[in-house]
Amino acid sequence: MVLAGGTGRRLDGASKPDVVAHGARLLDHVLAGLEQLRGQDLLLGRVCVVAPERVTLPDGVLRALEDPPLGGPVAGIAAGLARLSRGEPAAGPAGVLTCDAPSSWRALPALAEALRDGEPELDGVCARGDGHAQYLLGLYRRQALYEAVAPGGTPRRDTAVRRVLGSLRVTALPVPQGVVRDLDTWAEVRAWDSRMPE
Repeated sequence: MVLAGGTGRRLDGASKPDVVAHGARLLDHVLAGLEQLRGQDLLLGRVCVVAPERVTLPDGVLRALEDPPLGGPVAGIAAGLARLSRGEPAAGPAGVLTCDAPSSWRALPALAEALRDGEPELDGVCARGDGHAQYLLGLYRRQALYEAVAPGGTPRRDTAVRRVLGSLRVTALPVPQGVVRDLDTWAEVRAWDSRMPE
């Protein structure tokens, strides 16, 4: 699932998934990257974007949103998991990415390998960047993730990601520089936009 909600406060209220850099929306960079991985035989299931209706999604991409909106990323993950499990059995790990890290999809093959080869009791694998675990770029065992973000079936709201996902048994895997870069401000967007395309 790709988290694409929030207020965009540090972007002067702009819709973060709709911000354009390198000729495409930030969200579209992530979605195109996921399709590229699908073409490389990475076993991807359905893609769900957690975003309000004003954010346009390509055909075939599911949409979810916490109710009421603006409940924070943990509530968004719970909504995404619920949408992905609707009408089909839950299978395989659940991936979590954010639209404001447009290169984040590049970490998924290494994360998938680490989760597959990890200890059976491992709940997930996430990226490590800037010296700490980046829980919003990870692959998690679906049931463990759901129990963390929605204990007893009630989604957590306004709760710190690090406190909730940090309670899981997660390995943080170093990833190449830039993969976990968040574009939270216009200066960061301009800096990324001015770089050569990856």
